[in-house]
Formats: sequence, structure tokens, C-alpha cells
Amino acid sequence: MTSDVSSEIAGEVRVSAPTEERHPGTRGIDTASSLEILRLMNDADRTVPEAIAPVLPELARVVDRAVEGIRAGGSVHYFGAGTSGRLAVLDAAELMPTFNAPEGLFVAHHAGGERALVQAVENVEDDEELGRAEASGLTRHDVAIGIAASGRTPYVRGALTEARARGAATALVTSNPRAEIADVVDHLIAPDTGPEVVTGSTRLKAGTAQKLVLNAFSTAVMIRLGRTWSNLMVEVVATNAKLRGRVIRILQEATGADEDTARAALDEADGQLKPALVALLAGVPVDAAAAALAGHDGSVAAALAGLRA
Repeated sequence: MTSDVSSEIAGEVRVSAPTEERHPGTRGIDTASSLEILRLMNDADRTVPEAIAPVLPELARVVDRAVEGIRAGGSVHYFGAGTSGRLAVLDAAELMPTFNAPEGLFVAHHAGGERALVQAVENVEDDEELGRAEASGLTRHDVAIGIAASGRTPYVRGALTEARARGAATALVTSNPRAEIADVVDHLIAPDTGPEVVTGSTRLKAGTAQKLVLNAFSTAVMIRLGRTWSNLMVEVVATNAKLRGRVIRILQEATGADEDTARAALDEADGQLKPALVALLAGVPVDAAAAALAGHDGSVAAALAGLRA
């Protein structure tokens, strides 16, 4: 696979990538009105989902590998710097309240750590050895996903190289189809989002593409692991009043039960949504519902099929 060439002179790196090219339609953006600027950006943003569509088959293969690895005791590790790393942290953090994902199932490694989430930390994205060190604990059951808009970040390369050496599956999410790092990964996820409205500002289209790809990937993994029933969040953690109300509403929507019946089933299940849901749908005691779930990897659909067989 050919890659774009990055030149380095006296510590200076010049990256050749689609994200670094000048957008031909926004050269006059600095003299545009506020509405004109917003329309230019909106027009550009509309192209992002179209750029992602062709990479979905490869992304599906990463989903399958992640599901397989997690079922064998592995986990998913994101590696990124700057905007890419922040988006990875956001995706991993939201899986617990949405899907009750266990701690450590999805881990985001951001070059520079927590401090770099809110301010630039000098040289951390260029530290390949730091990336290697942070991937040193991975195993053959894990999946390592690097996120790098330009496809060349040394920190990400180091992490993916080490992960691959330890037998982990590796993938790269980038907006550069000819990414330099492509030679060290099993799966290249490279929606070509092209030049940015503001040249080189990859927090724009490239960042939007990364957010959409990570959203789709992690959500698909959670669905495949049985953490939804139909399109309902049956693993949602009721940590506040809004979410407690959502749990009752999910039970009502899924079963047709009235509010009192749904609340009683939830109380009998000690606040756990899935046993309450299976009990109401299958017409069995909560204990039987919990046992069916335990015997089917927590999948509501599989538990119901087993109870109805």
C-alpha cells in the first residue's frame, strides 16, 4: 500500500494528506458573513456520512473481531492525541451510563493523559515510545484502535506496533486513505473527508467522521453483546431522576404494561431492568428470568427464545 510522504527537516514535519490541502470553495471565508460561514460549513459537513459509507464493511469486520475478543475476556483500547484522543475518551466514557459497560471494557489512551484533555502538552503526540509503553499490556484477545486524522501520529504508530506484536487485532481510524500507519494495522478505516473548511483544522470534518465512526463501532459492539433489546437501552444505569423515569418507560414500551405493573416488576428485580423485562415479556418469575439471562450471556432476545422453546 502506498502512503503519503511526510518530510522532516530539523525537527519540522510537513504532512502530505487530504486534510492538509486547501479547500477550493472556502478561500474567501474570512470576508464572508456569519450566515455564509455557517452555510459553507454545513455544506461541507454533509459530505461526511457519504465518505463513511464505503468503509462500513471493513468497520463491520472490526466490530466482529471486538465482539469475539470481548467474549474471550479481552477489551478494546483506543489510542489518540489531540482532538482524536479527546473523541476517543468521550466515546469510551459514554458507554458506561448508556450500556452499563464494565470498567475496562473500552479504554481510551490519550497522549499526555488527563492534562492534555484541556490543553496542549508539548511533544507527546510525537512520542512513539510512549505509545508503545501504553500498549504493552495488551493481549491476543484485545483490539487496539488508533485514531489519527492525518494517519501519521508517532504516538499512535508506537501503540499499534506494540499491540500487533503482542497479538492484538489492530485498526486505524483516519481521514487519509494513504496513511503512513496503515502498514502496521489489520484494518484501515479511512473515510476520505478531503480538505477542511479551515485548512488543516481536523477538529472539523475529520473530527466529525471520527465521532461517527467511533459511535457506530462501539454501539454496534454493545448491540452484538446483547446490551440492547430491539432498539431499547436495556442496560441503562438509572443514576438520576431522568434515567429512572426512562427505565420505567422502557419497560412500558417494551411490554405494554401500565406504570404500576412496570414499577412493581422493577422493584421485584431489585432495580435491574433486564430481569424485569424478561419476566414481563415471558410471564415468568423474576428468578427464572434472571437465570435465563445468565444462561444466554445476558441477551434478552436469546433468553426469551430459550424460555419460549
